[in-house]
Order: sequence, then structure tokens, then C-alpha cells
Amino acid sequence: MVKAGERVQDVRVTEDTLTVDLLDGRTISVPLTWYPRLLHATEAQRNNWQVAGGGFGIHWPDVDEDLSTEGLLRGAPAPRESTPA
Repeated sequence: MVKAGERVQDVRVTEDTLTVDLLDGRTISVPLTWYPRLLHATEAQRNNWQVAGGGFGIHWPDVDEDLSTEGLLRGAPAPRESTPA
């Protein structure tokens, strides 16, 4: 269950890390390799983010990436595309 304090306060993206500050004071840091769209984006594209989903999500319009605080807190990387056998 998502809690009110799990809303996004700030987002920072470096060359190798995504860091999200939540309203309840927690900070989530995950490797950028978990999110290939962000990993391969330019600095300008990474910095062009918007709070979405009532404050519980982050959207990057330039690279069509959407993440939720719930998924970040679970430590869930982006789903891998399946390859044919």
C-alpha cells in the first residue's frame, strides 16, 4: 500500500545513479543501468522530468520513461524485453 509520504519531492540523475527524495525524508538511490532509457538519454533529457501519478510517479517525456515510487522502493529494475528462444 502506498503511503502519502512516499510522494516524490526531488529527482537527481547522474551518469550512473538515479536518486529520488521522498516527502517523508527517505532517499532512494538505484543504479541507472536498471533503466536503459535513462542510461542512454542525454543530460538534458534526464533532467526533464515531471512528477506524475498524483505525486507517486516520475515521467520523463523526452524518453517516454515512467517510474513509480512503489517500484523504486521495491527495488524493481525496468522489465527486460524477452528475446525469442
